Amino acid sequence: MAMAISSALPSSLLMAAAVMLLIVQAQGITRHYEFNVQMANATRLCATKSMVTVNGQCPGPELVAREGDRVVVRVTNNVAHNITLHWHGIRQVRTGWADGPAYVTQCPIQTGQSYVYNFTVTGQRGTLWWHAHISWLRATVYGALVVLPKLGVPYPFPAPYKEVPVIFGEWWTADTEEVVNQAVQTGAGPNVSDAFTINGLPGPLYNCSAQDTFKLKVKPRKTYMLRLINAALNDELFFSVANHTLTVVEVDAVYVKPFTVETLVISPGQTTNVLLAAKPYYPGANFYMSAAPYSTARPGTFDNTTVAGILEYENPMSASAASFVKGLPLFRPTLPQLNDTDFVTNFTNKLRSLATAQYPAAVPQSVDRRFFFTVGLGTLPCPANMTCQGPNGTQMAAAMNNVSFVLPSRALLQSHFTGLSTGVYAPDFPVAPLSPFNYTGTPPNNTNVATGTKLLVLPYNASVELVMQDTSILGIESHPLHLHGFNFFVVGQGFGNYDAVNDPAKFNLVDPVERNTVGVPAGGWVAIRFLADNPGVWFMHCHLEVHTTWGLRMAWLVLDGSQPDQKLLPPPSDLPKC
Repeated sequence: MAMAISSALPSSLLMAAAVMLLIVQAQGITRHYEFNVQMANATRLCATKSMVTVNGQCPGPELVAREGDRVVVRVTNNVAHNITLHWHGIRQVRTGWADGPAYVTQCPIQTGQSYVYNFTVTGQRGTLWWHAHISWLRATVYGALVVLPKLGVPYPFPAPYKEVPVIFGEWWTADTEEVVNQAVQTGAGPNVSDAFTINGLPGPLYNCSAQDTFKLKVKPRKTYMLRLINAALNDELFFSVANHTLTVVEVDAVYVKPFTVETLVISPGQTTNVLLAAKPYYPGANFYMSAAPYSTARPGTFDNTTVAGILEYENPMSASAASFVKGLPLFRPTLPQLNDTDFVTNFTNKLRSLATAQYPAAVPQSVDRRFFFTVGLGTLPCPANMTCQGPNGTQMAAAMNNVSFVLPSRALLQSHFTGLSTGVYAPDFPVAPLSPFNYTGTPPNNTNVATGTKLLVLPYNASVELVMQDTSILGIESHPLHLHGFNFFVVGQGFGNYDAVNDPAKFNLVDPVERNTVGVPAGGWVAIRFLADNPGVWFMHCHLEVHTTWGLRMAWLVLDGSQPDQKLLPPPSDLPKC
């Protein structure tokens, strides 16, 4: 019928429609969203709490765009807290004002104020996400950001029957702002969460939560693409679906060479697209989709519980499609041991860029600037008027190259743009540790870190190689490091201390995985490369929120290039003021 209608149209109209389609394909469209930050009540684990949300939802609204689209989000703050939002993984080329980290690219949106985030999605497609980027508000302020390919461009794998966002979250019965404030005041580690959630629901393994269970209803013989997002605050997670395999096709909105696993690992800040092939017949059973933490930290310092959703099959013999039959057997997956670093290493070593003509891996083959950062925990002396509950009466801290980053009271990007940086930041972040030591051996007696607001300056278009080295100070730990404003290539990783003479020979410069958040291995190192082709101030931090709070963060200042299209755009008129 559609064919008959179109053939009756004049050829000039058909031509015009085709041209319009080509223009839309080339230029994209503008998509407008209204995000109202407001308090809402939620009852989980038999307790009701009031929490910060976007539009009264947790997770918040799914934001959908196509590659090439312009996205305009008006954020209005109707709560007592300051707020900012970050579009995690969006490159923000020349639009750093829309990136979102508080006191880095903007002052926060104050109560009763609004700000319009305006950016174009250029050269990216896949699963990303958005979240609050101030204090610990992202505990309840987060959602999926789905970037579809340009119109008419297929996935480089068979198209799934259906696509489903699966967002892992972390739930505190307490107010998370009180949790972090108490930790800062005592110098100790924060209280751990009470549950993990899938799409906001804790599920049947937690107290009085069976009615709050995420259920994925599937049809036999169909393939489903799960858009996995780890929005937990402080926990890397293993994920598995009982009696099913998962084919990984994308991480951090970059296609990878597909590979199939029973279990995967996903760190806070990371996304992973997997294809789940339903069984060819009705199995007469239900299956847990489970996630539980990976951690090498001391027991009691993280939430060691398991969240489950349920995979249900539509019963072809049943009148009510996909009705949940209580009597069916229920299968549970076996997840790795919580400290199974070998599993994590084997999984991450399987990740490889597609590296095809259509989706090339543009790995910098030569390097202009080399950097070496230690990444780990430490302490600060207890202030005179305080009693501290950190190790030996100290305050817990974290640092990169022994600098525990202090957020300024004025935004870094505006200070740079206006040239008024004196007293806000210093451009002298150390390029390597000032006092080298045996990073993964016996830790030094003095675990104190320095504090400061230091940036590392890069000329436009410099190719950068950065090695990040975990340390054994207060215990080895995996640190998911997120770089704003860029994707990077993970060219190498290993255990022990990085060997600058012998390790580079093993780097993969052909098809390394490209992403925006990478785990620095527990007791090891990771090497990344990226091209500094995006002017602005770009935050880099551990995506374990507790470590960010303690100072495991820094920022790169990428200078303008010489051409007009290589310069940071001026700030929008409604940029919030501090």
